Amino acid sequence: MFRNSMLPLLLLALLCANLNAQENQAEPVENMLRINFVNPALEYEHKTSKSSVMSGAAGIGYGGSYRELEVSNANGLVYVISPFVDLQHKWYYNRNKRLSKGKSNEGNAGNYFSLRGITRFAAISENITRTDDFDFAVGPTWGLQRSYGKIHFLLDFGPQFYFDSIGNSGFFPIMVQINIGLNFKKK
Repeated sequence: MFRNSMLPLLLLALLCANLNAQENQAEPVENMLRINFVNPALEYEHKTSKSSVMSGAAGIGYGGSYRELEVSNANGLVYVISPFVDLQHKWYYNRNKRLSKGKSNEGNAGNYFSLRGITRFAAISENITRTDDFDFAVGPTWGLQRSYGKIHFLLDFGPQFYFDSIGNSGFFPIMVQINIGLNFKKK
């Protein structure tokens, strides 16, 4: 299973390197500090090149269940509310096109490919029993983020390989992240 997940990650890395070369003329991305509201978190995006950022967020949020990482099933809406850490390296690819159409790139607006990793810790509230208090998920995503003044909007999705610290694991074909927040420019 792990070998099969490496090929898409390698292809993503090659694609991002190619996209990075195409974006060298675009207005560079910025370091950004933001507060997210959908899954409450403090997030910081640190510029790693003219068209990529490393994003780190920490907060308390809602998550669903990973079937292979639960001991008992719940009926109805399945939830896990827990602290989390979310790391994501984003490679933007359409910033020149946005500028040519008269659109703003403020707040690191643009479409991107990324490699995302998220860790959830012991639950504050849940209606399932997990196999372990810690679980992890990693995978490539495609996303877009936009800024309207200080308001930030993000949507991304992609497959995730998930696992816990005692060896249980699984694969989910489409995970979705939606967030709305406030941008604070950070130099």
